[in-house]
Amino acid sequence: MKFLNKLYRFSSTWTGTIIIVLFLIFFVIQSFVIPSGSMKRTLQIGDFLFAKKFSYGTPIPVLPWLQIPLLPDFNNNGHLIEGDKPKREDIVIFLYPKDEKTHFVKRCVATGGDEIVYQDKHLYVHFIEGDDYIKENYKAEKIKEFRGKLWVDNPYMDKYKGIQYDPERNSAFANLANLPNDMNPIYVKELGKAMYQSNTGTKMNAFYKKVEKDHYYMVGDNRDNSADSRFWGSVSYKLVIGQPWFIYFSWDTEKKSIRWDRLGTFIDDLQLEKPRY
Repeated sequence: MKFLNKLYRFSSTWTGTIIIVLFLIFFVIQSFVIPSGSMKRTLQIGDFLFAKKFSYGTPIPVLPWLQIPLLPDFNNNGHLIEGDKPKREDIVIFLYPKDEKTHFVKRCVATGGDEIVYQDKHLYVHFIEGDDYIKENYKAEKIKEFRGKLWVDNPYMDKYKGIQYDPERNSAFANLANLPNDMNPIYVKELGKAMYQSNTGTKMNAFYKKVEKDHYYMVGDNRDNSADSRFWGSVSYKLVIGQPWFIYFSWDTEKKSIRWDRLGTFIDDLQLEKPRY
């Protein structure tokens, strides 16, 4: 009881309040705002959300906005305490691998050892567990065979209603064909007509990637309008920060109004519902 009284008195002081707030920011929760439409329709531009920083261990505390570490990286993995690793289907907050200061949020579509073949409107995944695992866990209509193994076509779209392709665009696939990216062009007879890369002349109709060990492939739910691992590569555990938790405010930038129906919604619940516009 004495301890609780002392704690209460301490937390009532300015010093105590500042220390508690900093502790929460460094180790427990952090506020983020969704600036782009790459996770639309699951997360919307203008969603303000709190993230759980303890989902995958305890990240090295840094000064907010400046991303200056306050402690050495003793374990060389970006975390004071190592925890669970991102799993397939998780929505993950992480640092952009190209500068390691900007926060990104995407869905983990594959983990180390998984193979990915991406074709316009289709993301095929061959899980490291193999063909038997795929046959046991996915419906026959979701499975396609090529390159001597089984692949699951868009394995997460049935469960998470916010994952979408834009019927009016093929921008991601077209950009991969003409811009630097993280995937290798391949030709798969079973996937239809071939095309040729304009810059190399390579015959192809899809892109291939095998995810590196202890890495995670992050792709936006807005598949045709997302700068993600397809362009800049896998994400290491060292860059993983946490998971989005719940939305505490949401501002519709086009209508200039509050999205009242999104306030207080938990991301784990929201991503399983029919998208809210």
